[in-house]
Amino acid sequence: MKHVILTPNPYRDTNFQTVRAAMKVLKDAGMEPKLCLPFEVDRSYELPKDLRFHKLDRELQNAELVVCFGGDGTILHMAKAATRKNVPILGVNIGTMGFMAELESTELDQLARLAKDDYVLDRRMMLDVVVQRDRDIIFHDIGLNDVVITKGAIARITHLAVKCDGVEAIQCGGDGVIVATPTGSTAYSLSAGGPIVEPEANNILITPICAHDVMSRCIVASDRRTITVELVRNARRNAYLSVDGGKALRLNMGDVVTIKRSPLQTKLIRLKDRSFYDVVNMKFKKIQG
Repeated sequence: MKHVILTPNPYRDTNFQTVRAAMKVLKDAGMEPKLCLPFEVDRSYELPKDLRFHKLDRELQNAELVVCFGGDGTILHMAKAATRKNVPILGVNIGTMGFMAELESTELDQLARLAKDDYVLDRRMMLDVVVQRDRDIIFHDIGLNDVVITKGAIARITHLAVKCDGVEAIQCGGDGVIVATPTGSTAYSLSAGGPIVEPEANNILITPICAHDVMSRCIVASDRRTITVELVRNARRNAYLSVDGGKALRLNMGDVVTIKRSPLQTKLIRLKDRSFYDVVNMKFKKIQG
């Protein structure tokens, strides 16, 4: 491996100290790292003049790996672009949890192993999301973590009908519903009372958010199912959809959200020989202090 893209989150990596150290490790190992911003920064944010930033879309054409510096949000943001180009991702955690990150910022020396192809690939399922309004497709995206449909900031409940392969699974009134992958089981779904699911499992999780009906419980469905979500009735007649925490799309009565397993898979680089349960235990101990 030689051509590596480094995508630091400028709001987390103060003065790009972590990415600078990573560049030195990679260059010393004989690789050719190039810096790219994972997203557009505010115009008021001043980038260091001694660092050269390249165009992400252009560099992804020939890249062999993307190294993300930040939290899980940075990795999720990069996952879509990298996966569409079949480029694997390695996460370096500068955030709080970092479930998807392989390394902490204190373990950058491990990056030298990439030059010798000393790593394994971890393939993660993604979700394909389509929103249909009347006969038109108004939204299409892919997500690694989850699809969230909520009432937004309105202090009223939203009523949603969730179907699996056309058969009603749950009809819940509350703050909304989360449809997640096993990777996303440790994110918002977990906070809403959903189970922790191994990333290797082939499942789609359906987790109601603050459901008023006590019978509304999380469903662990097969990845072969097609999930549809529709608004049943709502005082304001709208809800909001977000994929992997991205920009929200306003949904109207009659819109149909269709969610199924995507043919694309996110590839995560693994350098450590550790169990998923080791990661879970370590992260929760970190939270507890």
